[in-house]
Amino acid sequence: MKVKSILVSQPKPQTENHPYMQLASKHKIDVDFRSFIEVREVEASEFRKDKINPKLFTSFIFTSRNAVDHFFRLCKEMRVEINPEWKYFCTSEAVAFYLQKFVPYRKRKIYPGKGHLADLIPIMKRQRNQKFLLPTSNLLKPSIPEQLDKAGLNWTRAVMFNTVTSDLSDLEDVTYDVLVFFSPEGIRSLYTNFPNFEQNRTRIAAFGTTTKKAIEEHELRLDIAVPTEEYRSMTEALDAYVTKANKDK
Repeated sequence: MKVKSILVSQPKPQTENHPYMQLASKHKIDVDFRSFIEVREVEASEFRKDKINPKLFTSFIFTSRNAVDHFFRLCKEMRVEINPEWKYFCTSEAVAFYLQKFVPYRKRKIYPGKGHLADLIPIMKRQRNQKFLLPTSNLLKPSIPEQLDKAGLNWTRAVMFNTVTSDLSDLEDVTYDVLVFFSPEGIRSLYTNFPNFEQNRTRIAAFGTTTKKAIEEHELRLDIAVPTEEYRSMTEALDAYVTKANKDK
């Protein structure tokens, strides 16, 4: 079955030369974007109820750009002065790079991982004297606290923003050949909005093991899985799939 339309469950990229735009141009197909989940801030007054004061910590673990944004937002709202001696452990280089919006990049203060918390565990274990704060949303992968506890680290979770389901009611009568998901929350949003969703001929692409698991739990057919040894990015996998699917038959 040919692919003529793709819906990516993320906000539209800001750059015109983004790989998704190149994909659409190359294959002359429609690629639309729609976030299936929304991020809402936790107000400072609400956060104070958890009795967590960033000033009492020496190191911070960031797993996403949202975590970075809301940590520094709350510090500003609570008038918490940024300590130049604080250390930051980021699960990816992209998050570490984004952190530079708020603090100067210093190798001894910012530690980037390669995409997983496990990359940082050996480094953090060598600094057991640190008090770690983990800014998160209301949703957190169980593997994260499990890894931190297993490493014997002194850490605290701080819920600084909430991840909620988007209203997708306007898509009720719209169909796409491929739906692209990047998190279990995206799958849950699909069924929250469309409880009677039937996959039929719709192809589903998923990034990551937890997303794949959510797809299996809903007994959906996974047509495009990323990452693999062959394809590390979603756009690479989609390009290969569309190329094969749209060959003249």
